[in-house]
Amino acid sequence: MKYTKEIKIGFIAVLSITLIIVGVNFLKGSSFFGGDDVYYGYFNESGGLMPASSVAVNGVSVGKVTSIDFLPFEKPERRVKVTFNVQNHDIKLPKGVKIEIGSLDLFNKAIILQFPENISKGYIPNRSKIQGEVAKDMMQQMQAYADPITKKLNKLMNNVDRVVGSFAEFWDTTATSEIQGSLFEIRTAVKRFGKLTGDVEGMVADERLKLSSIMFNVLSITENINKNNREISSILGNTKRITDDMVSADFKGTISDAHRVINTLNKTLEEAEKGKGNLSKLLKDESLYNDLVKSNLKLQELLVDVKENPKRYVHFSVFGRKDKKKAEEVIVAKEKKNRRKKDQNKIEQNPVTDVNLKNHDTIQKK
Repeated sequence: MKYTKEIKIGFIAVLSITLIIVGVNFLKGSSFFGGDDVYYGYFNESGGLMPASSVAVNGVSVGKVTSIDFLPFEKPERRVKVTFNVQNHDIKLPKGVKIEIGSLDLFNKAIILQFPENISKGYIPNRSKIQGEVAKDMMQQMQAYADPITKKLNKLMNNVDRVVGSFAEFWDTTATSEIQGSLFEIRTAVKRFGKLTGDVEGMVADERLKLSSIMFNVLSITENINKNNREISSILGNTKRITDDMVSADFKGTISDAHRVINTLNKTLEEAEKGKGNLSKLLKDESLYNDLVKSNLKLQELLVDVKENPKRYVHFSVFGRKDKKKAEEVIVAKEKKNRRKKDQNKIEQNPVTDVNLKNHDTIQKK
């Protein structure tokens, strides 16, 4: 066994090299025996990601980051290349998957895989290139939340500074004197108010008797109202019945009747204006007016005659039927004379033929 020692040394050396290779691969994020699915993600920055960082799905680590490379000649959104693997052979990246660099906790960064809801479109092949995004970490989120508040606080402090400056400019000797004057006016007003209250108290004392009489009168009025409560209730009841009757009254029918009467009156007046009907004759025919004037004149003549010759109309005789007979003859003669005048007036108004005149004379003689 001449080479036993050399064989042991060689075996130990091979084992050490194997362990070193496996350890290096493990530290890089590769599994012990390899065969992992590898993908390439492109980002605009690394976001604090380091090799051997985790690859997580729903917070569960399924792989590791193997390398991070900077590509200066690529587009800005593809200048950082991140190589990562998925060590769980049951997990495949479906089409439409999103990858982003984010935080698992306060200290550790990781690649977070976001699977779509529908994974029936198929899976991405091994060693595919995927465009990713860098999520805001907790500090960035806190900064984004705090920046608006900081701006508002700065603005508020500026406003407070201006107010304090304005107040400091105002608060000088002039303002002090104005405030003292205002305080003096307030004291004066308080004194005047005290004097006014004293005057009011004196006036109330002087007018106490009048107030007592007024209150007594008010009390008597209320007692009278209480005593006459029944009468007041009956008056109110009568008023209610009157208002109910007015409400139930047929005002519409009354107004309609009045409208018909007015229409009838208007038609009558229109006919009178057009010369139709008896009313038109009374309004426009002058013969009635002339007859009334003539009758008035004759009545006046008769009154004058009675006044001048009362014996013609009134006779007093103790013995004489003869005087009475003469008086009757005078009255008959007077009536014939008046008839002749009337007939003559009618003839003058309505001319007639000679035959009619003869007949008229014959009738008069008779």
